[in-house]
Amino acid sequence: MLPVSLGNLSTSLTSFYAYNCMIKGRIPNEVGNLSSLLNLELSGNSLVGSIPRRIGNLRNLQRFNLNNICKLQHLGAIYLGQNQLSGSLPNCIGNVTSLREIHISSNRLSSNIPTSLGNLKDLVVLDLSQTTWLVATQMDLSMNQFSNRIPTEIGGLQNLVHLSLRHNKLQGSIPDSMSNMVGLEFLDISHNNISGIIPMSLEKLQNLKYFNVSDNKLYGEIPSGGPFKNLSSQFFINNEALCGSSRFSIQACPTSSKHRSNRKKLLILFLLLGIALLFAPIIYVSVWIRYRRGKRSPQQADSLSTVTRERISYYELLQATDSFSESNLIGSGSFGSVYKGVLRSGTAVAVKVFNLQLEAAFKSFDTECEVLRSLRHRNLVKVITSCSNLDFKALVLEYMPNGSLDKYLYSHNYFLDIRQRLSTMIDVACALEYLHHGCSSPVIHCDLKPSNVLLDEDMVAHLSDFGISKLLGEDESDLYTKTLATMGYIAPEYGLDGLVSIKCDVYSYGIMLLETFTRRKPSDFEGDLNLKQWVSYSLPEAVMDVVDANLVTPMDNRLPKELDIVASILKVALDCCAESPTRRTNMKDVVGMLQKIKIQLLAC
Repeated sequence: MLPVSLGNLSTSLTSFYAYNCMIKGRIPNEVGNLSSLLNLELSGNSLVGSIPRRIGNLRNLQRFNLNNICKLQHLGAIYLGQNQLSGSLPNCIGNVTSLREIHISSNRLSSNIPTSLGNLKDLVVLDLSQTTWLVATQMDLSMNQFSNRIPTEIGGLQNLVHLSLRHNKLQGSIPDSMSNMVGLEFLDISHNNISGIIPMSLEKLQNLKYFNVSDNKLYGEIPSGGPFKNLSSQFFINNEALCGSSRFSIQACPTSSKHRSNRKKLLILFLLLGIALLFAPIIYVSVWIRYRRGKRSPQQADSLSTVTRERISYYELLQATDSFSESNLIGSGSFGSVYKGVLRSGTAVAVKVFNLQLEAAFKSFDTECEVLRSLRHRNLVKVITSCSNLDFKALVLEYMPNGSLDKYLYSHNYFLDIRQRLSTMIDVACALEYLHHGCSSPVIHCDLKPSNVLLDEDMVAHLSDFGISKLLGEDESDLYTKTLATMGYIAPEYGLDGLVSIKCDVYSYGIMLLETFTRRKPSDFEGDLNLKQWVSYSLPEAVMDVVDANLVTPMDNRLPKELDIVASILKVALDCCAESPTRRTNMKDVVGMLQKIKIQLLAC
């Protein structure tokens, strides 16, 4: 172990060599006292912990050798800022997956930033500010969790050719200084939270061939000069309010003419006055008639804030389902059964009747009512109303004529091809993205599996069965529960400790995505081998060994491309069901990645 007394050595010491000395433990902070040090050699040892902050005091340091840094599997942070360090970071730095912070600001590092940095899924701080990457040509920091602004200093990288910052959480605006990056050919900042306008100054980047800002919060006019003349409209989709010429397939920008703006305001004003004059007598007559009849409009709002205000009685449900006959039974679950019914209006519905002999069924009914009260999404099963008394509790749901994903995977009479399966799983991912990130209080479904994914008449998937779901309270990221979901789909932390979070849903989704493209249930495996391991052992070379044989035709000339696409899908699935919750991809990113894969599939 390096002693703390190391810092008591002469401050005039210029070199310290400890090469292959079998030293263990941490680098002491006191090394920062050796202010005259020019060379520090610590490679070939068994050091652990973080590189100390006070090493930044070594302002004269010219050589700092830690050749074995990539073997420090417990290294959490590197602090080498405000020095004059040159050279480059080793590419193997991406193997130190424990790294959460890298501070190398204000140095003179050269060459490319290692592409392996993309492996550092837990990295939360990468400080490159005021670092002169003199000959850097490629920088790929995609698929991380960076959440700050893009620094204005990035404009100094005039030799940079390729810059990818996609799938992060970057905020703020696109810095105008990027127009100085004259060598830039590839720029991808899609799938972030970047807002503001696209600077017109970027038209100066004559070498730019790829510019992707999709899935952000940008607004305003898209530049039309320079490299923007040849860019695809797909690079600008899913933003807040971008506008431009018709070639971008988006809305045209409003005219800046003050005269036309004022004329538009006057037109709106006259339109509103006309509507008021038209409807005022109608409203007056309507109120007068209600008053004469002595009736006031009833404040009807059932427990679910449903689409229809018509309450459905128990007796109508009996009639609709032929007294809940076996011939109308379409499914059974832990807390009850689901029947097909036809209302007096002719509307087909699914009636979920809770088995009140089970104590847990009462809680399940209350949970579904509470959760579904405020949820509205095209990929969630719509609740029409509820029917409840002391002896009977039921939910009336939108009927899904094409049944469940489970039926299409395992019945010989039904089949989904690659495109249909991918579309179905994108629908489910969109539903989860809404539950996790689009609700005022995040919702954890807790029981994702193919039988809870239902398909409507257009084969659009809808997530159902919220009987054991959980609502996270304010400032809550996880909670404990005694309710266990279906074995095989449960995240490790859920099964061991009863700890649930939105990351548990991500894990279950990953398992279901694997199942959808392999047609193998999690319960098909015994012993130490499970579905996740079986697939991971076969990627990427032996995809053919795990993919559902019904999906591919060996003699088809498109087979190699289709196998590549399936491999990409299975890779997303494995990222979702990582053992550690912090390493799992969030559902926003899952939606983005699968949609890109779908575009590739459609191009086959």
